[in-house]
Amino acid sequence: MGKIPPSFRSAIGNPNIRNPSSLFRPQPPSPPSKPFPSPKKKSPKPIPQPNPIFKTPNLEDAKKIFDSIANSSKDPRFPNSLLHSYAKIATSTTDSVKFLHHITKTLPSFSPDRSTFHILLSHSCANPNSNSNSNSDLSAIHQTLNSMHAAGVTPDAATADVAIRALCSAAHLDDAVELIKEFASKHCPPDTYTFNFLVKHLCKARAVSSVYDFIDEMREKFGVKPDLVTYTILIDNVCNGKNLREAMRLVNVLHEEGFKPDCFVYNTIMKGYCVLSRGSEAIEVYNKMKEEGVEPDLVTYNTLIYGLSKSGRVVEAKKLLRVMTEKGYFPDEVTYTTLMNGLCRKGEALAALALLGEMEGKGCSPNECTYNTLLHGLCKARLMEKAIEFYGVIKEGGLKLDTASYGTFVRALCREGRVAEAYEVFDYAVESKSLSDVAAYSTLESTLKWLKKAKEQGLAV
Repeated sequence: MGKIPPSFRSAIGNPNIRNPSSLFRPQPPSPPSKPFPSPKKKSPKPIPQPNPIFKTPNLEDAKKIFDSIANSSKDPRFPNSLLHSYAKIATSTTDSVKFLHHITKTLPSFSPDRSTFHILLSHSCANPNSNSNSNSDLSAIHQTLNSMHAAGVTPDAATADVAIRALCSAAHLDDAVELIKEFASKHCPPDTYTFNFLVKHLCKARAVSSVYDFIDEMREKFGVKPDLVTYTILIDNVCNGKNLREAMRLVNVLHEEGFKPDCFVYNTIMKGYCVLSRGSEAIEVYNKMKEEGVEPDLVTYNTLIYGLSKSGRVVEAKKLLRVMTEKGYFPDEVTYTTLMNGLCRKGEALAALALLGEMEGKGCSPNECTYNTLLHGLCKARLMEKAIEFYGVIKEGGLKLDTASYGTFVRALCREGRVAEAYEVFDYAVESKSLSDVAAYSTLESTLKWLKKAKEQGLAV
C-alpha cells in the first residue's frame, strides 16, 4: 500500500483490534509522524508602533506641533512626512490643504512637489466625513488638483493613478470613470496599470456590457487601447460568471488584436469548464492551447485532473497524471487529492486509499485536505472500520476536520448506532477548532434528530 503512517499501518494490520472504537479512547500524546505537518512556530511578538505625532485632527493643534518640530528639524523631507501623518486623521481634505499652506508659509524653503500632492490625493477619500458622500470625495480630489495647479505642479500619469485608486477604494467607481476621462482629455491618458486597475474594479461591480462600453469609449475618444492584461481580466470575469462562450469569443478577439493568449488565460477558461463539470470542453481548450504553441504548466494539469475527476472520468485523469510526469511536472498534494476525490465520488474509496500509498512513496506528503477527502470517501462507501482507523490517524496527527468530512463521519457513526463515539468526534472537532461550537453542535443535533425519527419509523436499530 506504500508508505502509510505507522499508526494507520498498525491499526490496519493488528488482528488483536476487535473493537475499533478503542481508537476513540484517550491516548497519551505522541509526536506526529512524517507526513504530518510540523507544529506551527510561535508568531513573533508584534513590533511596538511609535506613538502618533498628531493625537487629534484639530488643525490648530497640528499647526502648533508642526511649528515646534520645524524649529528643531533639519531634515528637508520632514514636511511631507508630517503632512502624511496629519492627512491620515484629518476630518476633511480642506484641513489637509490648509495644513500644507501653513507648512509652505512657515518654511519658505520648502517647495511642494508631486509627491506632496499625491499624499493629499491618497487620503482625499479616506476621511470620515466623506466616505458616505460621493460628490464630496470627487470635490476633494478636484480641490487637491487645483492646489497642485496653483503651486505650478503639473499632474501626470502617476497623479491619475493615485486619484483613481483613492476613489476605487471608497467604492466610487462612477467618479473614478469620470476622473479618468477628465485626465485623458485635459492632462494625459492613463497608463495601462491605472486603466486595468479600474477595469478590474468595474468588472466586480458592473455588468460586463457596461465595462465593454467604457473600454470602447476610452479607445475611440482618448486612444487608450486594452492590452493582454485587460483581456485577461475580462476573461476571468466572464468565467466567474460561467459565461464560457463569451470567454472563448474574447480569446478570438485577442488574436484579432494581435495578442497571443498565455498559459494563465487558457488555465482560467479550463477552470471555468471544470467548475461546471464540463471536462470535454476543458480538454478541447487544452488541445487548442497546445496547437497555439502555449506550453502547459503544473496549474494546467492540476486543473484538468480536477475537471476530469469531477466529471467521473478518473481513468483519463490518471492518464494525464502520467503525461504531466513525462513533461517534467511532478504531481503535488493538490494533484493526488483531486484524484482521490474523483475516486471517492465513484465509490472507489479503497482505490483512493491505495493512491495515498503511491503518493507517499513518491515523496509527496498529504495535507489536511487529503486526509479529510479520504475520511469522507470511506464514510460514503460505508467502510466504517477503515474510516474509524483513519480518523485515528487524523486525531493522532492533530489535524483539523473540515465541515464535510466531520458531518459525514458523525452521521455515519450515528447510523451505526455509535452515538457515544459521535459525541467524542464532536469534542475533538471543537477542541481542535476545526469548526465553531455552534456549527459542530448543529450538525450533531440534526443527526440525532434524524436518528430518533428513523428509529420511530423502524428504519434504524
